[in-house]
This record gives sequence, C-alpha cells and structure tokens, in this order.
Amino acid sequence: MTPPMQRTVSRKLLSVALLTTLVAVVLAIAAISAYFLRADYRNLAADLRTQAELVGHMSAPALAFHDRTLARNNLNLLRLRPEVLSAIIYDAEGRVFASYTAPNQALRQPATLEGDTVRMDGNELSVFTRIVQDQEMLGTVHLRVDHELFDRLIGLGGIGALVTVLAMGVAYLLSTRLQKVVTAPILSIADIARGVVERRDYSRRAQKVSDDEVGMLADSFNDMLSEIQKRTEELERSNHDTEREVAERGRAQQEVMRLNTELELRVRERTLQLEASNDQLSVAKAVADEANQAKSEFLSSMSHELRTPLNAILGFAQLLDSDSMPVSPEKRHEYLAHILKAGKHLLVLINEVLDLAKVESGTLSLSLEPVNLADVFRECREMIEPTAVQRRVRLVFTPPATLNVVADRTRLKQVLLNLLSNAVKYNREGGSVVVGAAPAGVCQVRVSVQDTGKGLDRHQQSLLFQPFNRLGQEAGPEEGTGIGLVLTKRLVELMGGQIGLSSTVDVGSVFWFELDASAGVARAPSSGDDLGADDGLAMVVLPDGVKTVLYVEDNPANLRLVEEIVALRTDLRLISAADGGLGVTMAQSHAPAVVLMDLNLPGIGGLDALKMLRRDPRTAHIPVIALTANAMPRDVESGLAQGFFRYLTKPLDVRKFLEALDAALAEVS
Repeated sequence: MTPPMQRTVSRKLLSVALLTTLVAVVLAIAAISAYFLRADYRNLAADLRTQAELVGHMSAPALAFHDRTLARNNLNLLRLRPEVLSAIIYDAEGRVFASYTAPNQALRQPATLEGDTVRMDGNELSVFTRIVQDQEMLGTVHLRVDHELFDRLIGLGGIGALVTVLAMGVAYLLSTRLQKVVTAPILSIADIARGVVERRDYSRRAQKVSDDEVGMLADSFNDMLSEIQKRTEELERSNHDTEREVAERGRAQQEVMRLNTELELRVRERTLQLEASNDQLSVAKAVADEANQAKSEFLSSMSHELRTPLNAILGFAQLLDSDSMPVSPEKRHEYLAHILKAGKHLLVLINEVLDLAKVESGTLSLSLEPVNLADVFRECREMIEPTAVQRRVRLVFTPPATLNVVADRTRLKQVLLNLLSNAVKYNREGGSVVVGAAPAGVCQVRVSVQDTGKGLDRHQQSLLFQPFNRLGQEAGPEEGTGIGLVLTKRLVELMGGQIGLSSTVDVGSVFWFELDASAGVARAPSSGDDLGADDGLAMVVLPDGVKTVLYVEDNPANLRLVEEIVALRTDLRLISAADGGLGVTMAQSHAPAVVLMDLNLPGIGGLDALKMLRRDPRTAHIPVIALTANAMPRDVESGLAQGFFRYLTKPLDVRKFLEALDAALAEVS
C-alpha cells in the first residue's frame, strides 16, 4: 500500500505539471490564434486595398472616356478572386458607373461612399478607394469581400483544443514516470529520519542520488548527524561555498556587462538596418512615382499615337463618303492607300500594347523549341530590308552557321525585328546595321544588332528598358509607343535569356540578347511621302478673292487630307511647313489669312510657334487653329487659354473643320 505522504507528493507534482502545461498551451494557442487572425486581417485588408487601387488605375481611362464596357471588363477580372462578393465603380458624382457580382450574390450598395477606407461589416469587409488621375477625382471603387475570419477562428479553436488534449496527455505520462525520480530520494530521507529518532543511531547517512535540491537536502540532513569534530570541516566547507558564491557573482556581473555590450551592438546594428531600409523605401517610392508618371505620359502618348492614324483613316473616309465632294478614281485610290497605311500602323500599335499586357498579366504562352538562327536571320532580313533600302541604311548579316537556340520561333522573330526596326529607324542616312551571332560561354548564344546612329548617353541607357519611356522622342518624327524595347526585354526573359546594350554617343549602339544554346515593324515616313509640301518662301501673287492658308504639319497623311479638303474651295490656297520654325518664317513672309498648327512638331513645337507668332506684330493678328491628336480635356482648355482661335482634335471632323476655317476667315475680313 502506498504511504499517504507519497500519495500527497505525487498528486502535488502531477497537479503542478498538468496545470503548468495547461496554462502554457492555452496561452500559446491564444497568442498564436490572435497573431494569425490579426495577420490574416491585415494581409487581406492590404491585398484588397491593392486590388481596389489596381482596379481604380485600370478603370481611370474608362471613367475619363466614359467607357462602361472597359470598366465592366476590368471588374469581371475579379471572378478570379472568389472571395470578392461584389464590386462597384462610382463616377465623380457618386453614381454607379459599372458593377460586378459573384455568382449567387446580390449587389448591395453602401449607404454612404467613403474615401480610402476598409470597414468590417459582420462576415464581410468593405473597401473604398478613390480613383484619382492627375489630381482629379474621377470616382470611387467599392469592393465587398467575405473575410471568413470567424470560420478561421473556429478552426483554430478546434486545433487548439486538440493540441491541448495531446499536450495534457503527454504531460501526464511524463509526470507519472518521472515523479519517482523526485519522490524516491525524499521518502528515503524520511525513512532514515524515523530510524534515527527511534533507534538513536547517528551513524546512518542518507544516500545522495543527485545534485539538485533533493541532494542538497540529503547533505543538510547528513550534516546535522555529524559529530562536533566535523563542525570545523563544515565551517571550512561553508567558507569555501561563500568564496565560490562570490566568484559566481563576479562571473555573473561580467556576464551581465557582456550582455549589455552585445545588446548595445545589436541596437546599433538594428538602427543602421532601419536607416538602410528607410533609404531603400525612399528609393522604391521614387521608382514607383517615376513609374506612375511614365504611365500617365503613356496614356497621353497613346492618345496621340492612336488618334494620328485615326485622323487619316476617318478624314479620308469622310471624303470618300461625301456626296457633295466628287472624287476621281485616282484620288479614291490615293485616299484608300492612305487609309490602309494608317490602318496598318494602328494595328502595329495595338498589337504592341496587347502583347505587353499579356506578358505583364502572365497570360502569354510560349512554345520553346530548338530554332535555327540562320533561318530566322533570313526571314527577318526579308521583312526589314525594304525599310532599310528606303532609309538608305546598309544591312550586314553575319551568317550564324549552324547555331541553334531554345526559343519560341515567333517571339524570337518579334524580338529581332524590334531591334532591327530601332536600328534602322534611329540610324543616320547612309549608315549601316550589322547583325551577328556567336557562342557565349558553354551553353548560350549571343545575338547582337549594331547600328551607326546617334548613340545613347548613360542617363538614356538607364531609362531605356522602363515601360512607356521613349527617351524624349515623344515629339520626334518617328512613330511608336515607347514600349517596343520593354516588350522585347520581357519576351527575352520569358524565353530564359537576358538582354543588354553598349552605346557610345555619336558612334552608335550595340543591342544584344543571350539565349540557351540547343543539340512588325511599321514603315517610317520618307521624304517621298511629303506630298504637297511647299517650303518656298517667295511671295505668290494670288487672284482676287483667294486667301492663303498655312498648315504646319509633319505627318504626310494628315497634310494630304487637309490639302484635299482645301482643294475643294476655290477661294483658298494652301501652303505647308514641316516644323514649327519653318512655319513661323513662312507666316512672316506669306502673311496667310489663317494658320493651321499641329502641336507635336520636330524642333519648335506648336505652342512655342504660337507664342512666336503672337510676339511678332506682322503675325499677331492671324487666327491660329490647332489641329492635334492631344485630345484630353485639359489639353483643349490649355490650348484655348494660350491663344488658339479654335482647338480641333484628330481624327478630324471635316464639317467642324470647315466651320472653324470660315469663322477664322470672317475674323480677319
């Protein structure tokens, strides 16, 4: 039968072990559950804010152009997020512009619209994000999401209960087996004490089985049984223990000092790390601001680039469709040629934008296979050679022999054609382009495209592969979106390669890309396209009643369209200039009745030319009508505020153009 003392000690030890285990497990599970629930809520809120901001950025053009279809298409992408129950885009006045609801969900509108907030409503989260573009409030995005936090709390509670039961069971088993290690020495000392009391036998000694507190109890008990002659030894032992304690305290103080020193070092290191992190955050913010600015400039650039060919298409189409303006077969053929040329250019622009969108969204599929470079070189040369001949640029292709690479054949041709197009487009007249390929290392092949153009400085090279950046060429004579090289870089990386360049100003550039080894370029305008340009400065004697109209335009198709419209008027004579500087000079010498001015001109831009005309007494009275593809509302307001008589946007409406022209002529009569 187990003695009462043993039962009492055993129960106490078991109770202490189980209670300690229970408290520790419950606190740990509660802390972990609270941490994960809070982290889940923060992550979900941050993710939803990012999602709402992305929807807002994607829908800003739709709100600006009142394109509900584009807004709904953007919202329909949320079907990939099953936790999103509904989404609504409101315009600046708070009206519903577009909406999306998940299957089997009803569209619920909030009582009030809030700006940039996340609010919990029971089992749902409501996210409000304002849509702002160029500091203009365009609307608000509202997302309603099932956060499922309560379900996660129940799940964590179940897991915690199971872990608690298992921990208690393990603690119980370990305690029942290990308590004998503690209770046996104590019971042995108790038996010896009873024997000493009963038999007065001081020769007995308690056996010391461990060096813990129980062992110290046995030592103390044995000391009490020692005779007086051993008291001196006990005193010496006590002195020795005191010295050891002093030494241990000294070591403890040294350890505390060492720990304090380490703590100071760690604090200093963490401070330096935080400062470095803050610097990195500042750099990242600057990069993000530059990217947002580039995207805004891209929208403006795309508006201009898309409207320019649309102007030619719709303008010549209006001429072909008009019953009041007869068109000869030769003219009809010429108009159709301009429409086809502008349409092909528009298709190239749209394809580049769509390809970049597919790459960025991860939906572009590639078929990687062994591709012979000689075949690709031959096909690309056949496609780019007409443009090179037109621009008097010599092409030199170094045969790559039997080199093969692992790539998608179609995308590889697109990459090489993009590099060849830029090399030809930005080359000097009479220059050359050298294309070659050679092994790079053991398992790669490098393809290089070398030109003799103006070259790029270091700042331009650092901005070269940024999205939507044309390196200051936005107002230049070359057409493009500024995303060709960005798309090229993305395609090379998707094929497992890398791209780079080396360039010297006034010497030329070498673009190269490397791929693993394996066992549409739009035609740029030429001088022959400048139909009807009149750069002469000599005065011409006009018949009575005939007035001169000066058109400053660098795009041949747009110039040709206006020429055909003005040719139908017997009371007008059209002269033209290809840049702003020449336009100002011709206005001063010819004194036209009206000036038609494009804004994006090489050299002196349209706005600067307008200011020069207004400062000159000889031309200050001449009405100037803007004909431009910059069609944003703020562009129209700014142009009229700076002194344009009328501000007409491309694609050109022939009726409105003739009305504006008549109003300007009446102004100077």
